Amino acid sequence: MPNTNPHLNRVRIIADYQFGRNAGCALFPNNVEFKMSTTGRVRQILLEGNRIATVRAQDGMLTLGIAGAMRLHKFLKFPGNRVVVNSDSAPFVVKGKNAFAKHVVGSDPDIRAGEEVMVVDEKDNFLATGKAVLCAHEMTAFKKGMAVEVRSGIKTGDTV
Repeated sequence: MPNTNPHLNRVRIIADYQFGRNAGCALFPNNVEFKMSTTGRVRQILLEGNRIATVRAQDGMLTLGIAGAMRLHKFLKFPGNRVVVNSDSAPFVVKGKNAFAKHVVGSDPDIRAGEEVMVVDEKDNFLATGKAVLCAHEMTAFKKGMAVEVRSGIKTGDTV
């Protein structure tokens, strides 16, 4: 259902493109607030003071805040947009440390390098959000190297 706020419509369309159909409505309710750049473009989308997402200036895609990733985690069915790490690395990832390939036990097969992803444990508990460094196949095949560059863990709070 279209909204009369052009900023809200735009970020919802970006989210639908990036995360799948209806992700925009799940991420951004009607009462979100927008922080604008000095040039008048949407930079951050906030809900009750918490950052849901940021629009990247270089490509117009979204980076998720903890609040946004948690909303997306509830909306997307497993394994949608998730990287699953083992119990050895979960305590580190939750603190904002990067997820390495040797600790990845599964992932959404559609993940490509450079995409925004959620990191979860083997029970699908949300741990962190970040950027995939490898594609889904490489994450499980490789035994060395970084799989996800974690931006924020749930115990570190949110970084912009």
